Amino acid sequence: MEILQKNNAERIIQETKVEDGFCILKIQNESNETQHVIREIDSSFIQFHFGLKGETVFNFNNGSYTINLPEESSLLLYNPQRDLPMNIEMTPNSWLISMLISIKKFHSLFSSEASYIPFLGDGNRDKKYYSDGKISPSMAVVLNQLMNYNLHNSIKPLYFKGKAYELLSLYFNRPEDADIEQCPFLVDEENVLKIRKAKDIIIARMAEPPTLQELSNEIALPLKKLKEGFKQIYGDPVYTFLFDYKMEVARQLLAKGSFNVNEVGLKVGYSTASHFIAAFKKKYGTTPKKYIMGLK
Repeated sequence: MEILQKNNAERIIQETKVEDGFCILKIQNESNETQHVIREIDSSFIQFHFGLKGETVFNFNNGSYTINLPEESSLLLYNPQRDLPMNIEMTPNSWLISMLISIKKFHSLFSSEASYIPFLGDGNRDKKYYSDGKISPSMAVVLNQLMNYNLHNSIKPLYFKGKAYELLSLYFNRPEDADIEQCPFLVDEENVLKIRKAKDIIIARMAEPPTLQELSNEIALPLKKLKEGFKQIYGDPVYTFLFDYKMEVARQLLAKGSFNVNEVGLKVGYSTASHFIAAFKKKYGTTPKKYIMGLK
């Protein structure tokens, strides 16, 4: 089931039912003005909110308390004692994807692993829970696939169901939720800072990234520890992470329409259009040109 609400010509709220007690909301404010969105959500639902673009402000208690959700950030809200209606203000040209799942449905997915999920543990049972964080590159890929898809209506429910479960899996597989005893590398805070510096370096120089050995030398961390630590913290080897990041940057640039395919390829480090097109197709299953046509 899909519900489309048009509050004006420039803002669309799209709600898609995944299963009973589980739905996805896509909210896009394409106007040049801040838009106000209200949706009732009762206390039996866990809320996952993902800011893809722009900023969203969540209002609580008639505006007496607010939480800002910037782009590339996530927010989890759950309060079994009281309803938490969605009362948000979206800045101009902002995108938000929200997943609402009932605690009953959620328990059915994670009952055997309840101790792994923070707010399902015995110490937090029936207590309100709040968590914010950054959207990982792998999560960003799934979120943008949900935001930008080109499918026949008969296929869409199955596609959304698969992506919703994939997103939940990636959300709870984030390194900060891992058991520290299983990741001894993470005990050393200095090493973690070096790995984060390595990530910042390859992102800043994505068009001409250093070799692994050069990166190892620059952050003063042995090559083996760089490889192992990066994968522990970010879930992928260095260049797999960088590839995903570059493709996401490319996808966003293509969606904005300010640059042509050749220019986007150069910006993310591909000297020839053919190499960029092949890389983009490998990641998204379609060429940059077809992707742009699908957006139109």
